[in-house]
Amino acid sequence: MEGPSSTPSRPASDPAGQASGRGRNSDTAWALRELLRAAGDTRQALARRLGIGTTDAAAIDLLVSSPAPLGPVELGNRLGITSASATTLVDRLVRAGHLARAPHPSDRRRLVLQVTDHALDEVYAALRPLLDGVERAAAQLSPEQAAATAGFLRAVAEVMREYADSAPTGGEDGASPARTRGRNRVR
Repeated sequence: MEGPSSTPSRPASDPAGQASGRGRNSDTAWALRELLRAAGDTRQALARRLGIGTTDAAAIDLLVSSPAPLGPVELGNRLGITSASATTLVDRLVRAGHLARAPHPSDRRRLVLQVTDHALDEVYAALRPLLDGVERAAAQLSPEQAAATAGFLRAVAEVMREYADSAPTGGEDGASPARTRGRNRVR
């Protein structure tokens, strides 16, 4: 396993990065790929620290970061789960004190989901060691490096959002069209 200061490496099966033209990624792109993998590991670790499932943690993250209020259906769509699964997830998080249902601010017929202060306190406490470590790493950068890094990360985030937004939409259950046609096999 790589240490925190080690450089990400290309897959052992293609150390020169030449197979099928896939090796044309820069070292920066490979480092970013490693960061994204670590982010996935971090999501799982956060869920374990909170004593909840990874989908539950993803739901809380979506609700905290959403610029607009989300209801159960929208949450389920964003998580890629069925409406029945979304209802079960929301009920579980409400019972645990992590979410509350509230009236929609402009549509009386709808409900929105709100992360409780209790859940936010738990999440921030669980994330504190990670956030402190990120701040320590950022403190090692010069102001110019920090500005360049922040700009780069924002640009990559925008590329990732555009990629996600351009993906085909799924059916009611949020599954991609390829999955619904049975093409989710490993080849």
